[in-house]
Amino acid sequence: MVEKYIKQTEFKDQADFKANFKIEVPDNFNFAYDIVDEWATSHPDKNALYWVNDLGEQITFTFRDIKEKSDAAASYFQSLGIGKGDMVMLILKRRYWYWFAILGLHKIGAVAIPATHLLTKKDIIYRCNSADIKAIVSVGEDLIIGHINDAKPECPTLKHRISIGPEVPEGWKDFRKGLENAAPFKRPETVNKNEDIMLLYFTSGTTGNPKMVIHDFVYPLGHIITAGYWQKLDENSIHLTLADTGWAKAAWGKLYGQWIMGACIFVYDHEKFIPADLLKILETHRVTSFCAPPTVYRFMIREDLTKYDLSTLQYCEIAGVPLNPSVYEAFLKATGLKLMEGFGQTETTVTIANFPWMEPKPGSMGMPSPAYEMDLITGDGRSCEDGEQGEIVFRTDKFKPVGLFMGYYRDKELTESVYQDNIYHTGDIAWRDEDGYYWFVGRNDDVIKSSGYRIGPFEVESALMTHPAVVECAITGAPDEVRGQVVKATIILAPDYKTQAGPELIKDIQDHVKKVTAPYKYPRIIEFVEELPKTISGKIRRVQIREK
Repeated sequence: MVEKYIKQTEFKDQADFKANFKIEVPDNFNFAYDIVDEWATSHPDKNALYWVNDLGEQITFTFRDIKEKSDAAASYFQSLGIGKGDMVMLILKRRYWYWFAILGLHKIGAVAIPATHLLTKKDIIYRCNSADIKAIVSVGEDLIIGHINDAKPECPTLKHRISIGPEVPEGWKDFRKGLENAAPFKRPETVNKNEDIMLLYFTSGTTGNPKMVIHDFVYPLGHIITAGYWQKLDENSIHLTLADTGWAKAAWGKLYGQWIMGACIFVYDHEKFIPADLLKILETHRVTSFCAPPTVYRFMIREDLTKYDLSTLQYCEIAGVPLNPSVYEAFLKATGLKLMEGFGQTETTVTIANFPWMEPKPGSMGMPSPAYEMDLITGDGRSCEDGEQGEIVFRTDKFKPVGLFMGYYRDKELTESVYQDNIYHTGDIAWRDEDGYYWFVGRNDDVIKSSGYRIGPFEVESALMTHPAVVECAITGAPDEVRGQVVKATIILAPDYKTQAGPELIKDIQDHVKKVTAPYKYPRIIEFVEELPKTISGKIRRVQIREK
């Protein structure tokens, strides 16, 4: 399948890759029709999705199955009046219904908005009203159902609440029955143009509310490099990316590039991460390719890896936060496998990576993807010399990379703040060594990366400020051996609470944050202070807190 979109598929080295890799983009490309349905026609019985959960249940879907289920989903959405350009949020964890739903939306030209089940009422209200969300398809679990129900009165555009079960509350529609009873699907005459919006992700920034990253319908083709040349997948691969479908990492590892390459997507649907259980899954189901954030590998190497037969595991990748070289070495010693680090953003596909022909340097992101015209620039716009730190940028004056975002939805000012004069500024700082390998330094802002999550300080600070004990606060990231970083809160207490400063108050504040915003954002470290370091203009100097 991939041969239809790139003329040269094999490369001997990085120079060959840079010179000869090129994606041929057809008019009106639609991943659901042009990839999934094409596989269903040419290889209907080929395994597409292998799903197992932590209860021992498992089911395999062929490409024929995926086509039929996504056709039914498309028809069902149409019956609800959902069509081209309509916004639909998917809160489906790792349930296999996610794949039917998102492909069904692609087939009718609607906009899919994958989201985490950790959203609170406040989060849902903000998202619904910012993007005029018309429907939410969700897991039928008490907590998220409750948050959506509580948010509904303040979300005027939200017309449909749809549950995949196990619960289908009053006022909700049943997605499973909707698919069972769906009329035969008829493809609309006009589904999409390449430049139409296909996908929207809410992603946390350093200040303000989450940004709305939008991608067009050719975005999936950008993941040819992600899957084919970073994850090294082919038609015989069984690939597991350990990510919830609410995060952009799922688009990187659980959908687009994998099926373009003809690989079988393996889904491990679990509620709690237990390293020993994951290792058993890799062994039992003969997974060949595995991708996870460094935190997962840190836990894995603490297990006795000699107890597991990982002989079918051929390739392992990491992304999310920088890889500690000691983890690389320990995993290599235990398994013989080199961890291939990759780098990118919600706004992009993989932009820097360790590719198959490269010898990875532990801790290095690797080398640039040929799909992007990358540069490393200083604050005054000069290209960096080897060994000099600068910001990673992508130049688009010669071509717009397939996979680069369209901009931030309904926010021209924010878009232009990072994308101007044909240069997209990533905000990420790195340096390049004499061999052309790139090394991550950090953000030029304050986003915290913890266990693969990106956490914006403003959201946590906003939650903290609703606690009566908090007068002023600052959120920063603190180094953590397991998670990479953890959220730290530096707090000035209200006078009435200063005598209560201690473990009980810390726990009360932590519990409060878990209730007000997504639980994973709560501060694991809390420090009480009399004052916060500030600039002359009154802005908090988070860098000074971090240095302390």
